[in-house]
Formats: sequence, C-alpha cells, structure tokens
Amino acid sequence: MVHGAFCGGWIFDQFRRPFEAAGHQVLAIDLPGHERGARPGAVTGLSMSDYARAVAKACEALDAPPVLVGHSLGGLVAQLAAARVRPAALVLLAPSAPWGVTGVTLEEAVSAVSLYALGPYWTMAIDPDYPSARRYSFDRLPAAERREAFAKMTPESGRALWETLNWWLDPFATTLVSARAIRAPVLAIAGGRDAVHPPATVRQTTSRLGGEVRVFDEMSHWLPAEPGWEAVAEASLAWLGGLAALNAA
Repeated sequence: MVHGAFCGGWIFDQFRRPFEAAGHQVLAIDLPGHERGARPGAVTGLSMSDYARAVAKACEALDAPPVLVGHSLGGLVAQLAAARVRPAALVLLAPSAPWGVTGVTLEEAVSAVSLYALGPYWTMAIDPDYPSARRYSFDRLPAAERREAFAKMTPESGRALWETLNWWLDPFATTLVSARAIRAPVLAIAGGRDAVHPPATVRQTTSRLGGEVRVFDEMSHWLPAEPGWEAVAEASLAWLGGLAALNAA
C-alpha cells in the first residue's frame, strides 16, 4: 500500500485490516523521506522517480507479485512502479493523474499554480497546510480526527509535487505512464465529492490503462480513512476476489 503526499503508511492503519482478515499480507510502506523521525528536509529534491524506484525495490524483495494499492499521489507512484515491475493488480484510490492527463475542474487548475506563491518550490520541502488539508482531504472527517491526522503529516518534496501538478512543464516527462508497460488489471476508485482528483479525471487516468472505475458518490478524497472507507475496502477485496476466481478457472 502506497500513501500519498504529506502522508506515510499510517494512513492505511484501518484500511489494511480487512485485507489482513481476508488473508493478505499487507506492507504499508513509507516513501523515502516520509519515515517517522526523518531528518528535516529529508524529502528535498526527491523525484517521483525516486518514489517509484523505492516501491519497485520493495516489490522485487517479495516472493510473489504483489497487489499495489496507491492513494492520491501514491496512486501515481504505484502506476510508475508497475511499469518497472509486474504486479498482480493495481488498486488506485483517487489517484493523481500521469503525464498527459489534464484536470477538468477549477480546483485542479488552482492547485497546479498555487504553490508558485512560495517561489521555486520544486527546490523545497513543502510543509503541510491545515486549511488546505481540511478543505480538500479532511472535509468528511470529524473535527478531532482532522487534528489527529494533520499531526501525523510530514513535509513533501516540492519537486515531486511539481512533476505531478505541472507535468506539461517537465521536459523529462517524469510521470509519463506507458499503458503497454503495465500489464496488470486495474481498478480505480473515486469519490464523487473529491475536488482534488474528481471522477472525470480519474476516468481519464484509468481509460489509459484499460481499467475499471468505481465511484462512491458520497465520499471525498481521503478514501482509505474517511467515513465509508470500509465500503471502499470491501469493493477492492471483491474485485480482487473476482480476479482470483477468474485466474483459477
């Protein structure tokens, strides 16, 4: 399981339990620089390629091809890693879009340019911002849980954010995902109230990979941990179960 921006493996603390109960071994890794106790500025200069390389390395250490579950920016990292290794399947929860997929809402356009107010932010470690997190990620969390989640957040690589949010300016096309390089089945899940990665954008991402899309109309962006996460986990497990049955036939 691969977390998104400003987070760590802790976002899957609840979400992983149904998978473990179903017999899956779950690894909720911390991306480089996001580990508990990481030195200040540890993420500075890290690229999405660095994140994808770390996930691919973790996959290669396993005895069998894993299912990659990625949330938000981690959903894009999972796609990039899947092009390096061959996972059994991909489950993408409100995934960030790869190179070439343009957002469809005003909020997405604003997020792509808002960080420029900080200056050359791609050279920085960006601190999490509570008002933004409350509006776009924690909007369906109870107040006490918002503060608890925010307290766990860590700085994010400005370079990784720039490569994701401003892909059209990246001459290296760092976040380009080749559908031909990903041969695994794909399920993407979107929240109908998600302003960060709305269903229309998630559909564009998934159509490139030939995958399936499920939309939970009442949910927002914090799919692994907001109210209703159990239904998201159940849908993911049901889909994986269908794949297993098909492969066994």
